Amino acid sequence: MSKKPIDRSKLKAATQVATAARAYNEHGMVNPAVYHASTVTFEDVEALKNRKQPYVYGRRGTPTSRAIEEAIAELEGGFACKVSPSGLAAITTALLAFLKSGDHLLMVDTVYAPVRDVCDRLLAGLGIETTYYDPLVGEKLKGLIKPNTKIVYLECPGSQTMEMQDVPLLCKIIHEHGALAMIDNTWSAGHFFKAFDHGCDISVQAATKYIVGHSDAMFGSVVCSEATWPQFCEMYEIMGQFAGPDDMYLALRGLRTLDVRLERHQKSAIQVAEWLRGRAEVETVLYPALSNAPGHAIWKRDFTGASGLFSLILKPASDKAVAAMLDGLELFSMGYSWGGFESLVVPFKPHRTVTQWTTDGPALRLHIGLEHPEDLIADLDAGFKRLNNASPAKGQAEFASPDAPFRRTT
Repeated sequence: MSKKPIDRSKLKAATQVATAARAYNEHGMVNPAVYHASTVTFEDVEALKNRKQPYVYGRRGTPTSRAIEEAIAELEGGFACKVSPSGLAAITTALLAFLKSGDHLLMVDTVYAPVRDVCDRLLAGLGIETTYYDPLVGEKLKGLIKPNTKIVYLECPGSQTMEMQDVPLLCKIIHEHGALAMIDNTWSAGHFFKAFDHGCDISVQAATKYIVGHSDAMFGSVVCSEATWPQFCEMYEIMGQFAGPDDMYLALRGLRTLDVRLERHQKSAIQVAEWLRGRAEVETVLYPALSNAPGHAIWKRDFTGASGLFSLILKPASDKAVAAMLDGLELFSMGYSWGGFESLVVPFKPHRTVTQWTTDGPALRLHIGLEHPEDLIADLDAGFKRLNNASPAKGQAEFASPDAPFRRTT
């Protein structure tokens, strides 16, 4: 006897991620199979001619890809999803799907740094103009939109400096001017912020981060509204985008535990961030989940939770002192990613176009993993002792970074 279909719209978010795309399971297996496929055969000429079957070629979809795509689309609350081999590939494909020569793109100034290369080199070479805008632009966005503006790209919170954009307000303005709202929703993993409920048309993620969740696969996702889906799919097919089947499996595996992992990341991050707030060496902690932090009111209004990623600005310290602090850390590793089970720290520098950022002290980005927060605090406490013993303050530390930072002066 077949079971009555569940009304999935009535399920809580935790239940949705644990049960999504179960239709692709076979033979009673809890997880769908991993299909390594290129050629897909057809029964006869008629089927070949009209492609009258669910799967026609490996790059155009398998049960493995359908499962993760449907699961992410449901997670984000969008119409449908396609996956890519990285977050950057997902972002690039989404931009190219809706922009052509002569078009104008409004790009948030906090954007993930590799996307700047896409805008300043790839898109510029195609005759597409990019204007960077202040993430806290608010109503002034109206004055930046041109007749040929096709996309306004949002990011909430901003990379490294954690500015909280008023997404519903900005989406209202964007739609009044006939443009589309695209958002990088990686920080919330699509779980703590429902982009489509707040007015967005396209949501992209570096699913390498929290959806995969174990630092063992590169992955990207693009979720579209019903209206934007056909145009995006056309470019996705033209560019030959697809992710590997094993990475799809790892992403779906990670998705199943997303709710409980994020709950732990958030709980531990708040505990560590509050402790850092009380340190004499810390100028400020940039984490919107903290009360009185910049953007806290918007976070509390629009988000249902916070992830484990935040930044802090230290009081003036020398390069030598910061290096002494970081080099001796035992639980925090240094690396340019986040979202996995491990805690990470990287120093970062400003990289902005239309906003200026200054600081007397260096800045650090922390990802709080799944280790016990008391152990992480002890590791940082020992690090601060090394920082204090290394040298007197000599101004801002000079570190390279793949992204952008710091406090606003304009």
